[in-house]
Amino acid sequence: MIEIIDQHRRTFFGLAAGTVAVGLGVIDLARAETDAPRSSGSTASFGPIKQIDAGVLNVGYAEAGPSNGPVAILLHGWPYDIHAFVDVAPILAKAGYRVIIPHLRGYGTTQFLASETPRNGEPAAMAADIIALMDKLDIKNAVVAGFDWGARTADIIAALWPERCRALVSVSGYLISSQAAGNVPLPPQAELQWWYQFYFATERGRAGYEKYTHDFAKLIWKLASPQWKFDDATFARSAASLDNKDHVAITVHNYRWRLGLAQGEAKYDELERKLAAGPVISVPTITMEGDANGAPHPEPSAYAKKFSGRYEFRLITGGIGHNLPQEAPQAFAKAVIDADGT
Repeated sequence: MIEIIDQHRRTFFGLAAGTVAVGLGVIDLARAETDAPRSSGSTASFGPIKQIDAGVLNVGYAEAGPSNGPVAILLHGWPYDIHAFVDVAPILAKAGYRVIIPHLRGYGTTQFLASETPRNGEPAAMAADIIALMDKLDIKNAVVAGFDWGARTADIIAALWPERCRALVSVSGYLISSQAAGNVPLPPQAELQWWYQFYFATERGRAGYEKYTHDFAKLIWKLASPQWKFDDATFARSAASLDNKDHVAITVHNYRWRLGLAQGEAKYDELERKLAAGPVISVPTITMEGDANGAPHPEPSAYAKKFSGRYEFRLITGGIGHNLPQEAPQAFAKAVIDADGT
C-alpha cells in the first residue's frame, strides 16, 4: 500500500511548475497506516502553552520538535482547538519539524491586547494574525496546514503571502471566498447544511450559542464526523478552549460577515478585495478529504484548477470525518511531510 501511495504522489508532484493536476488521486491511507484514535480518544496532551504578543493578540500556542527544524504551522477550525493536532505534532517533531500550533483568536489562551480592538472574525484578519505570529517568532516560511477555519486561513496565507508558505496542506481544499459569493443562494439541501450560519445571523442564535456553547459544539462534532466515536474526555479537553471570553463574539461575527450582515475592519479591505478575486495558489499543495465528512465541503473537482503548482488530492477512507487531523493523524502528518518534501 505505501509503495502505491508513493508512486501516486510522484505522479502528481512530478508535474512541471505552473501546471495543474487535473486528475484526482483517491488514496486509502487510514487503514493502511493504522490511524488512531478511531474510537474513544487519545489521552495525549501538550506541554505548557507558550504566550507571545503578536499583532493585536497575545497568542497562546503549543510547540514541539527541535527549535532549528523546518517549521510546520498547524491551524485548527471551529468549534475545535489545538488538540486536533495532539497526535500529529509528535509525528512531525520526530521527523525533525519545529511544530507551532496556535489558538486562533477567540480560542484558548489567545487574548486581544486592547479592549477596543473589534472582535473581528473575518478571514483576512485571521490570516494576518498568523503572519504577525510568524514575524514575532522570526519564522521566514513554513509548511502551513489546517482544517475548517484553519484550512481557509492556510489557503489565504498561501495565496497572499506565497513567500511565507513553503507548502500547503488543506482539508477540504480551496476555501477562499467572499461576501459576494456568500450571498449567492444554494440549492435547498446545501443550504440545510449551513443551518448554524443562519442561526448565528439572529440575536436568538447569538444568545443560544452563548448559553449552550459546549452542547452546540458537541452537536457540530457529531454531525461533522458521524463515525468518529470520541469520548467525553476528548471533547472536554478541546471544549475548554471555547470558554475564551471572545469566542462567541468571534464566531458570530465570522458567520455574519460571510452573509454580509456584519462589517469587517477597513485595514483588511485590500486583502479581502484580493481574496474576492479567487487568487490561484502556486505553492506545493496537498488537499485532503475524509470519506465521512458530514460538514459542508466542496467537491475536489470544483477546486483542482485553483492550484497552479505541484498538487495532489487525497481521499482518506475508513469513516474519517471533518476533523481529519484528529481522526487520522498519521495521514495528516504524512501529507505535511510529503507536501514539503518535493
